[in-house]
Amino acid sequence: MNRLNEVKGKLIVSCQALPDEPLHSSFIMGRMAYAALVGGASGIRANTVVDIQEIKKNVSLPIIGIIKEQYGDNQVYITPTMKEIDALAAEGVDIIAIDGTKRERPDGRTLEDLMTEAKKKYPNQVFMADISSVEEAVEAQRIGFDIVGTTLVGYTSYTKGNDPLTELEKVVKAVSIPVIGEGNLDTPAKAKKALEIGAFAVVVGGAITRPQQITRKFVNEMEK
Repeated sequence: MNRLNEVKGKLIVSCQALPDEPLHSSFIMGRMAYAALVGGASGIRANTVVDIQEIKKNVSLPIIGIIKEQYGDNQVYITPTMKEIDALAAEGVDIIAIDGTKRERPDGRTLEDLMTEAKKKYPNQVFMADISSVEEAVEAQRIGFDIVGTTLVGYTSYTKGNDPLTELEKVVKAVSIPVIGEGNLDTPAKAKKALEIGAFAVVVGGAITRPQQITRKFVNEMEK
């Protein structure tokens, strides 16, 4: 399964900064990925083709690629349509991650329909479903995803307040494909626990690469 085994049992660092964030810059994301490599990361998760191109200049680690695209007020924005899948496939990323929730997609297609077309077009591409619940993980496996990630646990209206590690444990037991622990695993202890539970690998983002979030944590604690 191409380079998937390179991240087994290891840390993947998500290097993303959206337009409204202080570090929004492809150059900065490239250096962030390099810093992650120096710190021992075994993979990178990145958003947009331009960021991915810059990251590739700095590191040769496996990349989980996404394109966050907002269509009106639709809630599905992680690689939501075929257009974003095409762009990522053309650029060449090891894994393409797609919103794998049961929410309605901006183009009105079902996830199964989108996945069927994507697998037909790109038979050698590894696809990951970003899910928020056990039922979504089971469905993702059924329709042909190679990996599921617990990326959206707590981020959908019907999973708000759910504990990421508890859900991860349930997902690991419910599917036979690799499960990547991701989403609010914001301490080294939680990342280690995720592996102990049975996660194939762990993605950590904001706790490493978003200084504004890290700063806010310190400030909040000090102001108590």
